[in-house]
Amino acid sequence: MQHLVDVDNFTIEEIDKILDDAASFKLKMPPKLLENKLIITLFFEASTRTRSSFEVAAKRLGASVVHLDPAKSSTKKGETLNDTFANLCAMAPDGVILRHSENESAKILANMNLAPVINAGTGNLAHPTQALLDLFTIKEHFKGKIEGKKIAIVGDIINSRVASSSIKLYKKMGLDVTLVAPKEFMPKSDLKQSDKLEDVLDRVDLIISLRAQLERHKKPIFEDYGEYAKHYCITKDMLEGRDLAIMHPGPVMRNIDISDDVLESNSSLVLKQVSNGVFVRMAVLKHLLLDSNGN
Repeated sequence: MQHLVDVDNFTIEEIDKILDDAASFKLKMPPKLLENKLIITLFFEASTRTRSSFEVAAKRLGASVVHLDPAKSSTKKGETLNDTFANLCAMAPDGVILRHSENESAKILANMNLAPVINAGTGNLAHPTQALLDLFTIKEHFKGKIEGKKIAIVGDIINSRVASSSIKLYKKMGLDVTLVAPKEFMPKSDLKQSDKLEDVLDRVDLIISLRAQLERHKKPIFEDYGEYAKHYCITKDMLEGRDLAIMHPGPVMRNIDISDDVLESNSSLVLKQVSNGVFVRMAVLKHLLLDSNGN
């Protein structure tokens, strides 16, 4: 039984196969490969894109999806996450998709080995399908030639589960990554680092902006989001004369992470990321629920 707790659960060969399947699905919708499969989504945190993307992906492959609302579940009566998961698995689902605030939650449930676990975002540690769909979007943008491409990740990196998974994945796949953030937002890393966005603009091919999460920091670093935006918002002036693509995992804080005019320009790949997410998650579901089980 294989799980997706983080991107290091997959080999390079598996990642390539998932991206190839996603590209194939984007060209032509496949038959109902997961017909008669049952998937349970278990989201303990709010989600718009990830939850709906997984549900659309599952249904396009013919699977049935049951969503458990934790606000109305027995966890509100004191039941542990492990017991909730064990009870759900007693109903024989083919896979469980989990979002949770605790970093180790997906790993703990995967270790129970009762059903394939797919991490849809846990704590600030991992969001593997977002990393995979972003890689797919990068590969598509550069027409398959990604090795050595220079990527800047900008924003509140230390609190970003997307960044955590993406850094692992991009290093594995041969991308050249620079982290851009004030020191308080910067994780410990052996990657190139800068605290000034303008210093990297001429040295990268693509920028991935992250949501500023000022509320997660114990000490105030900026007076407000407007002050943060003066230093790290990606604006049209910055892109003038430069061939840079811009991405963001969402939700985008307009005119704080990225300006309106950049979001609405041809440089923005943000909506392509959302679109590609369905195809990549279809490929992940196929891999875990079909290919890995020898079906």
